[in-house]
Amino acid sequence: MSPNYTIISADCHAGGSHEQYRGFLDSRWHEEFDEWRGGYKNPWRDLQAGGRIRNWDDEVRNGDLEADGIVGEVIFPNTIPPFFPSFVLFVGPPTPEDYDKRLAGIRAHNRWIADFCSRFPERRAGIGQIFVNDVDDAIADVEWCHANGLRGGILLPNIAPDCTWVEPYLDNKYDPLWAACSDLGMPVNVHGGTGLPAYGRYPESSMLISLETTFYAQRPLVHLLTSGVFERFPDLKFVMTETGGGWLPGLVGMLDLMLDRIRTTGRMGELKFDDYEVLPHSATHYVRQNLWLGMSQPTPPDIAVMDLLGDTHCMWGADYPHREGTGPFTREHLRQVFHGVPETRMRQFLAGTAAELYRFDLDALAPLAERIGPTVAELDEPLTELPPEPNEALQRAAAIIAAA
Repeated sequence: MSPNYTIISADCHAGGSHEQYRGFLDSRWHEEFDEWRGGYKNPWRDLQAGGRIRNWDDEVRNGDLEADGIVGEVIFPNTIPPFFPSFVLFVGPPTPEDYDKRLAGIRAHNRWIADFCSRFPERRAGIGQIFVNDVDDAIADVEWCHANGLRGGILLPNIAPDCTWVEPYLDNKYDPLWAACSDLGMPVNVHGGTGLPAYGRYPESSMLISLETTFYAQRPLVHLLTSGVFERFPDLKFVMTETGGGWLPGLVGMLDLMLDRIRTTGRMGELKFDDYEVLPHSATHYVRQNLWLGMSQPTPPDIAVMDLLGDTHCMWGADYPHREGTGPFTREHLRQVFHGVPETRMRQFLAGTAAELYRFDLDALAPLAERIGPTVAELDEPLTELPPEPNEALQRAAAIIAAA
């Protein structure tokens, strides 16, 4: 076995420039796109000035990742597709009035990401986008993504509670979509930061977003689990990325108690469950069967979730090129959090699970990993001192370790 670790980031982000997207957009939308593009102002720092080229420049991107010892990446969207009003992960499902334009925009992104990944197919697993306003359209896009090599699967839109024009995932109208993803082996991904309701313009809004973003990211898991999707589709691969992991044991334990009480008494306090078809198994059973976690910039509490899900359902993520990601101190961050973790668990966490789920060829990645990957001995060495200018990931982990 190689003395070096192979590292695949289960959470990276990329996207095209507006000019690149125009080339992948159906020509009938070009005139309207040019008008929209002329009035768009980008508020996001990582998409401005020189930093934005990390989203699409092969040389810059591969160079940054190699410097951090990363040889493969699962790629979520990042830049602003045509006709989107804001950052791709924060904006909700399109309204009926905007649906056709926004659908054309994500299809342009899917064509772009398929082309982007085809340049380094052994290193890049792209994730396509869908909307669920129209289930038939969503299935068609899943099939297109599968046929065009987007082995990362699809990004599931998270439906906020104030989005009243799209049915929640409790509705069995989505069963044909789950069936298509299950039959094709396409992972269904949910990303942290999605599903937030409108908070309004208050001084406290940013604080509430920071506090509640994990809660809203959990809602698709709870909806699919409690509505029996995982019972009806046991082979569906449901992935939650950049949501942490320390919260999961508590949530699953609570659901286990609720399901058991409903199964045995038909009640929870004053609430009766006459019309609820109680699931035959525990929540623990379903998360171990259907759930994978992509843990970006993990901290020590996240490690404990491996004991619940098992080593083959947990993956590490760098969150490149975001400011809160581990770069350019990925090696230091791994030493800080994971020194002393057994080598077999680390190999599975850093590459093995992502390779199996997203179909990376570890043999094809091995030569690069042997050249740039950190060694087992290196990552087993505790980090006793932060670098002179530590990034957010190092500072956050240091604070949690100090408070433990």
